[in-house]
Amino acid sequence: MTWGTFTPTHFATLLSVVLVYIIMEWSLKRVSAKLQIWVLGSLSMMGIFAGIYNIIIWGSPWEYLPLHLCSLNAMILPVAVFTRNKVLGNLLLLWSLGAAVALVLNGAVAACDIRSWTFFCYYVPHVMECVIPVLLFRLRLIKVRASCLWSTVGITMAVYTLVHGINVFLNDWFIRAQITNPSGAIVQVNYMYSLYPTDPVLGMCWNLMPVPYWYMFLAVPIIIVYLALIYGIVYWRRHRRKLRGSN
Repeated sequence: MTWGTFTPTHFATLLSVVLVYIIMEWSLKRVSAKLQIWVLGSLSMMGIFAGIYNIIIWGSPWEYLPLHLCSLNAMILPVAVFTRNKVLGNLLLLWSLGAAVALVLNGAVAACDIRSWTFFCYYVPHVMECVIPVLLFRLRLIKVRASCLWSTVGITMAVYTLVHGINVFLNDWFIRAQITNPSGAIVQVNYMYSLYPTDPVLGMCWNLMPVPYWYMFLAVPIIIVYLALIYGIVYWRRHRRKLRGSN
């Protein structure tokens, strides 16, 4: 059965993300914090295993380095769970959005069979990368800190800048060294999509500023508004609870 994009099958898998979250939250609220950490930590390793699978199975490891946002999310997630570091936890509030977008805009893997390992190694890790960061806060393993807004934006843009430099360096080296993939084409990478967009969301930024690397900076105000809304909602709910407690 083909996964598809915005097909009944695709919508069913998106609904499954919500169900997975509800079941995990309901279940984990009934166990100790220590068990919560071990369960979430174990599940968070799925992204690392999927990254190793992709490097090995496709025969072109340079094209599957863990340098996309979701791959970086996968590597940081277990550290955030086991250390409960507030900076990393709040950073993943933003990075988990990338996993959600990857599940919705699944064009790169839409043609795969949902019974295949390709689907499993794409879908399951992205679900975990989307759900677990939210659960860390809902289970109060990490606290939402508005003071982390600027560290989140700063780290994200610093990582993006570093990855862009890696893209430029690798692509130049691939051309000079004539490094090819299994199809015989010279390898060219576009990690974190710093060179050009590959989906309609980033395409809107590109249409306004069709310049590699710099076009993504148009998303910074959106990122700040998104984080500010999250922090605002959380603090508003805390304030309401305090008011109810005082009455």
